[in-house]
Amino acid sequence: MGIDCRLDMSLFPKELKLLLSLIGREDTTSTLFHTQEQLADINWERFLKLTQHHRVYPVLSAKLQKTKPAWIPPFVIEALHKGYHWNTFQMLHLSAEMEHVSKLFAASRIRTLILKGPILAADLYGDISLRTSGDLDILLPLKDLKSAQRLLEDLGYVQDDYIQTVLNDWKWRHHHITFFHPSKKIKLEIHWRLGPGPGKEPSFHELWERKRISTMTNNPIYYLGREDLLLFLASHGARHGWSRLRWLVDMDRMVQQPIDWTKLIRLLAKYNQLHIGAQALVLVSQLLNVPLTAEMRSLSERKRGERLAQDALFYIRQMVNLHSYPIPIEVSRYHKHHLFSLMSYQHKMLFVLSFLYPYPEDADTLPLPHRLHFLYFVLRPLLWAWRKTKKNVVSKEGI
Repeated sequence: MGIDCRLDMSLFPKELKLLLSLIGREDTTSTLFHTQEQLADINWERFLKLTQHHRVYPVLSAKLQKTKPAWIPPFVIEALHKGYHWNTFQMLHLSAEMEHVSKLFAASRIRTLILKGPILAADLYGDISLRTSGDLDILLPLKDLKSAQRLLEDLGYVQDDYIQTVLNDWKWRHHHITFFHPSKKIKLEIHWRLGPGPGKEPSFHELWERKRISTMTNNPIYYLGREDLLLFLASHGARHGWSRLRWLVDMDRMVQQPIDWTKLIRLLAKYNQLHIGAQALVLVSQLLNVPLTAEMRSLSERKRGERLAQDALFYIRQMVNLHSYPIPIEVSRYHKHHLFSLMSYQHKMLFVLSFLYPYPEDADTLPLPHRLHFLYFVLRPLLWAWRKTKKNVVSKEGI
């Protein structure tokens, strides 16, 4: 497998184990499911739900069309094939919009880097139909955010989320704004950071200097350099608990590219994410049977990365959806703990200190004129205590 630790997958349902064996680097079905009785016991409806939840039905369909295993029921093959065709049209739709928006931004002298979507599918899979994408993610300099908002509104996009903020905390606490086009049915996220703060990450200028140019469109579209992309994908997957296997399949495709591992490890170290990179490699090695090179092993063999990989299995085995609200209380509590465990020691210090910075809730509790918002720095402990006391009183009254 490439590493010495062994993740505990004993709680994985057999349908999930089968899915992992099929989307992994090598087909291990013959060793995991070696008897007809075991295969006959598979709940194929649940298996299809897993392929949908984990967003791996296009790549799985393409693989099964080549191997044509007789032991998979025809209705399963047909359902996957329908999903594959639907996704192809969806990705073509997104590709056209990606090129249109990128061209418009470029004409307005707004530099953009596409983070995921069709451009990621083309780069990692060589075929946009093999990866799903629900939206377009565009990174740009913070100074150009208002101009980008106006351009999108002119195109018919409507802002889909409104961030509550005080003293401009949105600039570092958040990292993107979501827009939706009612007639095109396209969701688009404008990012000014790779991830939410507080935390250390590459500046837009650094990422722009290392950018690549995509050849999938007539007009030039820019996206992250290989090492920056791997850093981003690992961080994004970790932040979401690797709750979609699609992100691990992305990582499998990513490590097959000509990565400069010395440069990558230097980047991960600079931004305190060596353990994040280790987690990703442990997961793809053990869940998808990806062999690790000596350079990958030097990164993966970190105890903290192994612990984080084991923690991520909580999300994978339960089909956790962090974008479906309300999130169950036990999942929400686990996720808060997991996010904190992902932070470096420096990041944890910044995170704890950030609680001293005023929150929008403080302005809701005690509205003050804008010119007096600086007073929230002094008043925050008192306002927090007041909200806590009021919450406790309400809780007791409800008993």
